[in-house]
Amino acid sequence: MEFVPGTRPPGPDCTDIAVWGAPSAITPQYIAKIKVESEEDYPKDACPPYYYSSAIIDNWQITASMTGAMSTMNIPSCDITCTSVLASGNISAATFSATSKLFNIPHPSQEGKRLLHGCLEGPEHGVYVRGRVKGKEISLPSYWKDLVNVDSITVNLTPVGAHQNVIVKRWDEEKIYLQSQGGMPIDCFYHVYAERKDIDPLVVEKVDRGS
Repeated sequence: MEFVPGTRPPGPDCTDIAVWGAPSAITPQYIAKIKVESEEDYPKDACPPYYYSSAIIDNWQITASMTGAMSTMNIPSCDITCTSVLASGNISAATFSATSKLFNIPHPSQEGKRLLHGCLEGPEHGVYVRGRVKGKEISLPSYWKDLVNVDSITVNLTPVGAHQNVIVKRWDEEKIYLQSQGGMPIDCFYHVYAERKDIDPLVVEKVDRGS
């Protein structure tokens, strides 16, 4: 039998190949750090050590960005500092605070521009309803009885068409009852505001501890 020399060049094979195998069922797991010599002491004829420049854990891909589906991320407490964060989709949080809050959307009527509006701020966890009423009663959302403190309700009224001398006669968890002078027909715009009772009141001023 004739010997046929191989075609692989002499020296170690340093080809970078993808990992393969079956996913491990052991949880939790850590990414192992393999101890290597310093660059000065590393053998010159050995393959250079590879480091992770990207990774895939199940369907979560980490490169310069993180993409993929994740059902839960549990981080008890941390500080994240970055120049900007761009997120899409739905983000849910128990409490969210920021120096300013706004929406930033493609401009609805001018191509090539974006539309930004800031959030109205106030010293409470407030909610509101607004609309137009033709009659003596403003019906509140059915869930307000469990959501807001009824004693915090305030009402703004703007008569439509003519002065009607409308007043708020009384209110409860379900309705605002109106009255006009001389029994005039009521037609007005309204804003009803209230403070939530399902969470603790907002602490407006506090000692600065860096958060």
